[in-house]
Amino acid sequence: MRKRLHELSRITKDEKMMDEGRRISSVRELDVYKLAFDTAMEIYNISKSFPKEEKYALIDQIRRSSRSICANIAEAWRKRKYIAMFINKLSDAGQEAAETQTWLEFALKCNYIDKKIFDKLDEQYEHIFAMLITMERKANTFCK
Repeated sequence: MRKRLHELSRITKDEKMMDEGRRISSVRELDVYKLAFDTAMEIYNISKSFPKEEKYALIDQIRRSSRSICANIAEAWRKRKYIAMFINKLSDAGQEAAETQTWLEFALKCNYIDKKIFDKLDEQYEHIFAMLITMERKANTFCK
């Protein structure tokens, strides 16, 4: 909990760049997007080893929700002309991250992943949450 609060209060590199007047020209430059994308790719690779009977249940769901985080961040970035829409899409990204964490917990309980992998991915999503919440709280910085 203490680590999570620290993450929420610190200024992100993306926010610092915006404050200094440097332009971020693409959503792909945002650290939160990069982390979400890389984590989704990790999940894709890990889920290749899940049992075939999970194809339409766990595999499709976890891949969809993890990818949706990136898609929502990209939509937020394009909608930053309107602060409320920007915040809404960031909120949607956070909801998809929470869903992905739930699917990861199912994968752990079904013994498709081990505790070490679960802990690593879960921590990455907690970091994504913190970055999204910081962006929401400081939307004016990104929506100038």
